Amino acid sequence: MNILKWLYPGMRIKRWIFLSFLGAMAFGAGLVLVTKGSPSGIGIFLLGIGFLLIVVGFRSTIISIIKVLAPVQQSEVAEFIYQQHHLKRGPKVVVVGGGTGLSVLLRGLKKYTSNITAIVTVADDGGSSGQIRGEFGILPPGDIRNCLVALADKESLMEELFQHRFTNGHGLAGHNMGNLLIAAMTQISGDFEKAIREMSKVLAIRGQVLPATLTDCSLCAELEDGSIIEGESKIPRTGKLIKRVFLKPGDCEPVPEALNAISDADIIILGPGSLYTSVIPNLLVRGMADAINKSAAVTVYVCNIMTQPGETEGYKASDHIRAIHQHAGSGLIDYAIINIEDIPRKLLQKYREEGAVPVRPNLKEIEQMNVIPVKRNLVFETDVVRHDPNKLAESVMELIGELKLQQEKFHLPLLFPNKHKYREM
Repeated sequence: MNILKWLYPGMRIKRWIFLSFLGAMAFGAGLVLVTKGSPSGIGIFLLGIGFLLIVVGFRSTIISIIKVLAPVQQSEVAEFIYQQHHLKRGPKVVVVGGGTGLSVLLRGLKKYTSNITAIVTVADDGGSSGQIRGEFGILPPGDIRNCLVALADKESLMEELFQHRFTNGHGLAGHNMGNLLIAAMTQISGDFEKAIREMSKVLAIRGQVLPATLTDCSLCAELEDGSIIEGESKIPRTGKLIKRVFLKPGDCEPVPEALNAISDADIIILGPGSLYTSVIPNLLVRGMADAINKSAAVTVYVCNIMTQPGETEGYKASDHIRAIHQHAGSGLIDYAIINIEDIPRKLLQKYREEGAVPVRPNLKEIEQMNVIPVKRNLVFETDVVRHDPNKLAESVMELIGELKLQQEKFHLPLLFPNKHKYREM
């Protein structure tokens, strides 16, 4: 019965279907006349006009459908179709983390592939996310919102809507529109994961965004002096060195789709983002680190450009890797993408006043940890120091390309059949 809906008034399709039908009738009649030896002029004419009507009718039917379904102008239809098919053939990339760093990477990657899975931490308890979590009893939506917007097919207007923060209004001041929309969708659907899927459709994202766990958990830190701090937002404010972080409860179950994506991935990327409050919490979810270790994909860590006050003061690039291995097991990381580009002096002074300095790329020590450093110029020059999304995505794609070439050289059956053995070749 649904097929008949295409014939409803106002669909702008019936006329083209009818035209194609007339074309088919004319083409058939012409074919009969030509094969039976009737006057060839009439037969050839009917064949020609029939073929023309079929082509025009079929083409116009397709364009009528695409103009409704695809958010592009008629002149861009071919480019849209090519782009969608091209992106679907891209590598399967899993990115793990949270915060603004992860969204930066996603903005660059979506230009190369739509086979992206973002696995996002849900331990945030500050700002708008923290308030919504406390008032509505749902998982914090902030980091997930950032990833959804970053993967959106068309960012401009939708990004402004989802990222809009109310500055006044009783009960609204400080809240983010996107967070409220996710909270509303969660109440409507009754399921946080389903709400994310529905918002993904609204934004037409390239890939999927998944929470690391659906368990309501909090992030805790044991400091060097032995004290325990509970709450992600409180950890960086202690001013003390972090010994380790852990989740409470400690038996948080992973989202099955996240484990499946890790198993099927061509490459797994950790970061960029806050080491202890965005990257490592995902690896503490039960089975997550084990799944990454068992995956045939190589694991790449994108090291932060600057140290972070309250988390990584004085940390070199190797210290970031060592912290991940201490929490998730040694040998987890195969490659580390590290910035070696100088930071503009004006920005350096600003960050030094806040207690942050560039992360030292101590490459020899990284190599001694059996991790291959990938040196790149990655600075995006604005009023803050960030990774350039395009340069970072290019670095990832170049690495995938190099590994594929090695795969062909060694006649390996899979892209990365055994990442640790493969790394030593």
